[in-house]
Amino acid sequence: MLADLAISTVKALVVLMTVLSLSAALLWVERKGSALIQDRIGANRANIFGGLLPFNLGLVNTLVADPIKMFTKEDVVPVSADKVLHFLAPCLAVFPVIVTFAAIPLGDVLVIGDRTINLQVADLNVGILYVLAMSSLGVYGVVLAGWASNSRWALLGGIRGSAQMISYEIAMGLALIGAVMAFGTLDLQAIARAQGETIAGVIPAWGILYQPLAFLIFLIAGIAETKRVPFDLPEGESELTSGFFTEYSGSKQAAFMLGDFAEIIVVSGLATTLFLGAWQVPFLARDGWHFPGGISLAMPHLAVVVLQLVSFVVKVLILSSFQILVRWSLPRYRYDQLMNLGWKSLLPLALLNVMVTGTIIVLLGRS
Repeated sequence: MLADLAISTVKALVVLMTVLSLSAALLWVERKGSALIQDRIGANRANIFGGLLPFNLGLVNTLVADPIKMFTKEDVVPVSADKVLHFLAPCLAVFPVIVTFAAIPLGDVLVIGDRTINLQVADLNVGILYVLAMSSLGVYGVVLAGWASNSRWALLGGIRGSAQMISYEIAMGLALIGAVMAFGTLDLQAIARAQGETIAGVIPAWGILYQPLAFLIFLIAGIAETKRVPFDLPEGESELTSGFFTEYSGSKQAAFMLGDFAEIIVVSGLATTLFLGAWQVPFLARDGWHFPGGISLAMPHLAVVVLQLVSFVVKVLILSSFQILVRWSLPRYRYDQLMNLGWKSLLPLALLNVMVTGTIIVLLGRS
């Protein structure tokens, strides 16, 4: 019992540190990536440790100086704000995002002695339902932040954010239904393992080959759920200052910013798990490589686990970097364009995808 509790605790801490580390890395990618797009240098140094680390490509600035600055700033709460809800809103914005990652498998299994450890914090046979339930809670943080601040700009941002998140969650959920129908399970780990098969013995059976339209719908809706350009109407700096977190500063503002980047990671992690093979490496099984033509190459178990973890992280970083590239490349939608895209384009396409998927399953005789 104690061993199981210790293993679960370690897995939870690993997932938490993974999300936080990748969030910090994405902040650096966004700064340097936007600088390259705009032909400028961007963050490249921080004058700490007596200037002993002047050439660090902005990593020290991003990972050390900025967090210290944010968390030591004064926490200003408006006089007319609801103090309790003002405090709870950042927690409700960050907590659901982080716990969502608990259902996402980082790898297959780790065998230590006679114990087999599933590399997934929450081993749920209804993992996709858990993901939908947790992700739907994020809207409460946005609404409460706008309401509790007692500011017209924050309230407008909160209303925009809730309408946007609810609208695009429908298309996202229908895209997930297409993946569930294709793999026949709600278990994310089972979906990940199913993508280790091959088509005709050569092509990896990743979900994007079965559900290409669902992948595009999920990715677009996921970007909209993160509330970033071109879907940043809830923040809208040019018109609402900072939207629903206008009246936040210090550590609370840092929590909202962390939530934004954590949402990017969760969207990338889910897209990777459902459509890009999850932790799978083509032709790599638990005992080593199995190439087409019957060629096999054994590998140590630990090496296989490390390759799986690296594969998952690399895929997540590529998708996350793509989202950041979109953020700095496209202009913001008007609000009517935002709603039209969600209700008149993505929703009908998602419904069509479900119908076509169901028809193909019936024609192929699958139950």
